[in-house]
Amino acid sequence: VLRALALGARAVLVGRPYLWALTLGGDAGVLALLRRLSLETANAMTLAGQTDATRVERGIVVAGGAPLS
Repeated sequence: VLRALALGARAVLVGRPYLWALTLGGDAGVLALLRRLSLETANAMTLAGQTDATRVERGIVVAGGAPLS
């Protein structure tokens, strides 16, 4: 999610995990997935030094050992 935002996406679709969560855990599974995805995205942003999801810097993406900028 963070990589897509850094590369200019305004939205990111995450479909398949929701279907798995619904199939395996029903409503509770989907809620657990939402919490986990939110927490993981927040943690990734913190580790990358980003504070605003609408202004994620492209330079945090590394390709071949060199930051994209």
